[in-house]
Amino acid sequence: MARRNIRVDGDPILRKKSREVTEFNERLFTLLDDMKETMYASNGVGLAGPQVGILKRVVVMDVSDTRDQCIELINPVITEVSGEQTGNEGCLSLPGLYGVVTRPMVVKVKAQNRDGKWCLYKGEGLMARCFCHEIDHLDGILYKDKLDEGEQLFRADAE
Repeated sequence: MARRNIRVDGDPILRKKSREVTEFNERLFTLLDDMKETMYASNGVGLAGPQVGILKRVVVMDVSDTRDQCIELINPVITEVSGEQTGNEGCLSLPGLYGVVTRPMVVKVKAQNRDGKWCLYKGEGLMARCFCHEIDHLDGILYKDKLDEGEQLFRADAE
């Protein structure tokens, strides 16, 4: 496994739409493993392919307190949302910046695992927010594009 460089805001790859994964092979497994290592090393809770320069529909996430429950999502699709939550959101591609974003409280996602098998996931709270945030990355959308009306990005130390 290896840590990958995280692309930051202004890099054009972050604004491109990712391609569907069609081959489940060692290259994909290496990418997923590297993304997982990169996410943990950067203290993130999620990381999407474009953030490491790869335009593939892949995401790794771990919102657990123990940081040992990584979920791999390949070709994820949000199938259902309900409720609403508003809170601060950050991103490894916008280091040190945060903004207030409203997301669904509950999100259901269909995605393939590394074996190509379709799985269903349900997330509430932070996991729901993370599902939406990371899947947005696959479509070239950053959380700053979804700031609540009248909100601006801020630095954590500026509060």
